[in-house]
Amino acid sequence: MSAPSGAHVFRERPSRIRIITYNCWGLKFIAQHRHERLTEIGLLLAAADPAPEIVGLQECWTQQDYRTIRDKTKHILPYGKFYYSGIFGSGLAILSRWPIEESDMYRYPLNGRPAAFFRGDWYVGKGVASARIRFGSAHKDVVEVFCTHLHAPYEAEPNDSYLCHRTAQAWEIAKLLRHASERGHLVIGLGDFNMRPLSLAHRLIETHSPVRDAWRILHPDSSLGSTEDVTESRRGRPMPTIEYNLVENGATCDSALNTWRWNKGEQKKLRRGQEVIVNVKTQDPGAKRLDYIFFAPPDQSFPAGPSLEWAVDSVNVGMTSRHPTLRCSLSDHFSVEATLVCRRKPLPLPSGMESAPTAPPTNDKPVTEMFGSTPRNSNIVSLYDEILMMISSYNLRERRQRRLRLYHFGAEIGIAAGCLTAIWWSPRNFVSFFLMLLSTVGLSAGVIDGLMGGLFVGSELRALKEFEWEVKNARRMAAGGDPADDLAEGKV
Repeated sequence: MSAPSGAHVFRERPSRIRIITYNCWGLKFIAQHRHERLTEIGLLLAAADPAPEIVGLQECWTQQDYRTIRDKTKHILPYGKFYYSGIFGSGLAILSRWPIEESDMYRYPLNGRPAAFFRGDWYVGKGVASARIRFGSAHKDVVEVFCTHLHAPYEAEPNDSYLCHRTAQAWEIAKLLRHASERGHLVIGLGDFNMRPLSLAHRLIETHSPVRDAWRILHPDSSLGSTEDVTESRRGRPMPTIEYNLVENGATCDSALNTWRWNKGEQKKLRRGQEVIVNVKTQDPGAKRLDYIFFAPPDQSFPAGPSLEWAVDSVNVGMTSRHPTLRCSLSDHFSVEATLVCRRKPLPLPSGMESAPTAPPTNDKPVTEMFGSTPRNSNIVSLYDEILMMISSYNLRERRQRRLRLYHFGAEIGIAAGCLTAIWWSPRNFVSFFLMLLSTVGLSAGVIDGLMGGLFVGSELRALKEFEWEVKNARRMAAGGDPADDLAEGKV
């Protein structure tokens, strides 16, 4: 986390902070042209205008790629942290113009299943990478940055089999964001959240913490998903173009402009060196927003400074260009970029004055009055009820899966014993070999299933109990109840 020798430590409070979040698609051995693309990403970050002060990266899996990006950007982002987690790493990194005083890697208790090895979510140790960054000399001149990559959806909501995992992850990061705000710090949550705007996880983050989605602050009527999504199609809006999706809807994934979403014929043309031009007026039905920057100013009981407040000035989709020689997009996602500005609060009115002087118009929207340390959503209880119903349904499913896995383990023990016994009366060697092979393979599969059913699912069910208790407790407090009621009823 140390800066290179000679790097200047900035202590004067900035008037603006430029933030970028980007999923690099840097899967080793899987993502095509990985190192070439991530090298170009580093060059683009270094040449960005305005230059970023804080960058959050996802799917930056290798030290080689991280060091390459650090090397290209060290003149504007001299501080950085690569986060380690899980079997293959977290893929998360945070770069900063200012010193990183502290960092932490919080792993999600619920994060996929080991049986889904072909998806990999469980093996990469997903979680929240956090960095406490000091950008000024005052005591409260601190921004807490939280970078994450939530569990991927593999079916459309509400039928997504991992919806409970992603919702639990949203709950965990919401708690971290809220705690940071309560410490009186500027709070930024960014990353690939793998959720649609106003989906369950999105509403949970904005309800259970004081942060707001920076894109919807400036674009409140932006899309709620691709035009193929039921929620968005019900709005009856015209088919968006590539340009509209980028400028108004903030689409970062599955854009018709992204070469990794093209059909095989178009990708072959690129590999042959042929130039493929895409008209930005082309219809873009599949594009959606999965990447976010959430923002909250310091808790009002801890002012950022004398008569100062933070606001979102601008937000845009970036990194839409292609690699200069490979002609492919730099990732299967685009970046989200936002600028926060620090400005003076309106002065209190002198006694006797009926109205304050009119301030000159600006293009930034004041949002400080929207924030607070308590939930603001009038439907918060119904939101908690929705989560509890989902937990209950998922709990029943996992208990059923656990029984089936344990039954399989017991059945394989019986089959293995039968095969070994049958070998004694085997008339041919090849029959004995087949029985031994069946016994070995079957028992191995049974043991793996037994371990997952007895150990992993048990651990998952206990994590679900913790999640359920926290949601029930939050619901009770939101409804005006006493958390001690559980103790009296013997439910804790």
